[in-house]
Amino acid sequence: MPIVKGLVSALLFAVNTLFWGIPLIALTLLKLLAPTQALKDMMLKGLNAIALNWIGFNLWWMRHWLKPNLSTEVPDGLSQNQWWLVISNHRSWTDIFMLFMALHRQIPMPRFFLKTQLIWIPIVGLAFWALEFPFMRRYSREQMEKNPKLADIDRRATERMCQRARHHPIAIFNFVEGTRFTPAKRDAQQSPYQHLLRPKAGGVAQVLNLMGDQLDGILDITISYKNPNPTFWGFLCGQESPITLTARRLEVPAWMLDTHYHAQSQHKERFHAWINTLWQEKDAQLDRRTDHD
Repeated sequence: MPIVKGLVSALLFAVNTLFWGIPLIALTLLKLLAPTQALKDMMLKGLNAIALNWIGFNLWWMRHWLKPNLSTEVPDGLSQNQWWLVISNHRSWTDIFMLFMALHRQIPMPRFFLKTQLIWIPIVGLAFWALEFPFMRRYSREQMEKNPKLADIDRRATERMCQRARHHPIAIFNFVEGTRFTPAKRDAQQSPYQHLLRPKAGGVAQVLNLMGDQLDGILDITISYKNPNPTFWGFLCGQESPITLTARRLEVPAWMLDTHYHAQSQHKERFHAWINTLWQEKDAQLDRRTDHD
């Protein structure tokens, strides 16, 4: 029965999280108490290893227990000793584990842009914080208009991550739409795309401006589901229909290295044109896929 399979999957996920949660909490405390940055960096390496093992075991039981019908196309020549910006569309929480299945241990430990509320997830939220994931507050347009300084909070979080990332290889993941796609959300924001929400350019622009000279490239990922309404629970129940994930490698355009997105309106317009072109191509790609809604 699907519900039994889902409950077993949830149990495996919880047990794996609790198992790795013990050394995670211990190393987090040591990192907090470490008197020097060198010791903090050593603890962070240990935390990275814990996170990679947590991901690896989840992928192992998912492949053997859920047996997802996933088709992937990933560029050759990826390495854990490189710096990457990974951008993707977003349909379901399942996307995260499909990205892991395609890229786990092929590129460095991932760092996601996260909503602040996720820090309250037991153990997992602590891991996000200890691993120095950037938490985004995602203020509404009305809040930003009343207090423009609120934007600086998210910018500083991104800047801190990028400064730390210069010393160790990193893969920065960003679901550029900012939330999971649904037709209702698409219609509410009057998105010009059939299968995508409007891309949010600020975070990606800041990463490229701060780290573009160090990045080995951009991985532009497109995920599609035959199921028009994919859910993570349906995936845990083994009921998810075929999933396709394709990644293409893009070079960082030279003009981005001197772009000041938040200071110059012409730079902002040029960046928006660049990312909107990517989204038009992605939308057309999704439209051509027979396994997409």
